[in-house]
Amino acid sequence: MPDPGQLRVSDAERERLVEELHEHTVAGRLTAEEYEQRLEAVYAARTRADLDAQRADLPVSSLAAQLALVERKSKLRRRLVHEAGGSVTLSLICVGVWVAAGASGAFWPIWVILFTLLPALRDGFMLLGPGSDIDVVEARLQARHERNLAREHRRSRRRRLLP
Repeated sequence: MPDPGQLRVSDAERERLVEELHEHTVAGRLTAEEYEQRLEAVYAARTRADLDAQRADLPVSSLAAQLALVERKSKLRRRLVHEAGGSVTLSLICVGVWVAAGASGAFWPIWVILFTLLPALRDGFMLLGPGSDIDVVEARLQARHERNLAREHRRSRRRRLLP
């Protein structure tokens, strides 16, 4: 795998850095002359290392922090959708079994639906709702992921031990 600093950059990445540099200039961290010099270097940049050199002595801008937050939320949203997909599949199978059995009596698949989708719905609300708490959602997703890995590890050990 290549060094991340040696990866080539896109025009969009250059433009984001130009916006960051403009923010730093408005805040008084860069003079107009420094801003112009860095703009030339940004537009001449070919790799991430070249771009990173232009922001090395500057604090993280509010624009960069906002973009990082948006990307983090997007990644967590994809993980939640992935988790919910398995729950929805299991729920649909249970509803199918209930319908195939004649759909008589109580709607028992509701318990499967509640127990499998409730964590994803709770985390989705915490991520997307008012007062979102990204750290809690990320910690819960990571804990579930680690439990699943441990469960898979135990299963594979059992398979190796069985004749």
